[in-house]
Amino acid sequence: MLAANTMWGLMAPAVKYVIAGGVISSLVMTDLRIIGAAVLFWITSLFLPSEKVPLKDKALMAGAGMLGILFNQGCYVFGVGLTSPGDASIITTTMPMWVMILAWLLLGEPITMKKAGGIALGACGALILVLSATQSKVSGNDPIVGDILVLCAQMSYALYLTFYRNFIKKYSLVTLMKWMFTSAAIVIIPFSINPLSHTQWSLLTGAETASVCFVVFFSTYIAYICIMTGQKQLRPTLVGMYNYFQPIVATGVAFYLGLETFSLWKALAVALIFTGVYLVAISKAKTS
Repeated sequence: MLAANTMWGLMAPAVKYVIAGGVISSLVMTDLRIIGAAVLFWITSLFLPSEKVPLKDKALMAGAGMLGILFNQGCYVFGVGLTSPGDASIITTTMPMWVMILAWLLLGEPITMKKAGGIALGACGALILVLSATQSKVSGNDPIVGDILVLCAQMSYALYLTFYRNFIKKYSLVTLMKWMFTSAAIVIIPFSINPLSHTQWSLLTGAETASVCFVVFFSTYIAYICIMTGQKQLRPTLVGMYNYFQPIVATGVAFYLGLETFSLWKALAVALIFTGVYLVAISKAKTS
């Protein structure tokens, strides 16, 4: 979980750097992540025992692929392209709170005072972040829309975790990831043929190429292996706490590269979100 969230934290400035270069669009970056990971997981599956997946379960995996990969990654990459990498990574810390809200609405999980307080603090932090988005030195063309898209990405992944929390234990992580990424790739390819064919790949610099490779291999392929392994071994609340590392890593790198400026409002937003997620993490879950 630590490795996955560290790589996701580094992904925000890497994606922003590549998109800012002007050669690769947000859609093409999403294509590379989804199609690249699908190919890598299919190659990996060739070296492992095969699992039979009934058509019904493949349909469920396709739904998981839409929520956990296509909508999650698509909204995130497009959002990062419009906002600042620091804001995007800080907003990702709200994901455990969305999981808790959906678990209450869909699964009947109780909301304690600590959980309610955590939601309120986290929501205030996210709102402050959205309203102060224009204070970033490199905030993108439309930081408010970008922040909203990143929030949608977290809600999409929260829906995936809520609906499929038991289903993911049924198959190996490679089988799950292979079919989930394949389903997402099948849906996105028809919309991507033209952008992919018109991308001037020869104009990519060495640093941009290295960033793309990092995002596809480490922040997607390896990160999903780590995250799926962690989800099967650890309690959900403990899994959520590792999200703290994403903004720490991403914002630190963004400051180092000169992509972020410090503001008291941003510091307050970080403090509120961290406190909110922490209260949610330490709250008691429903006894099964």
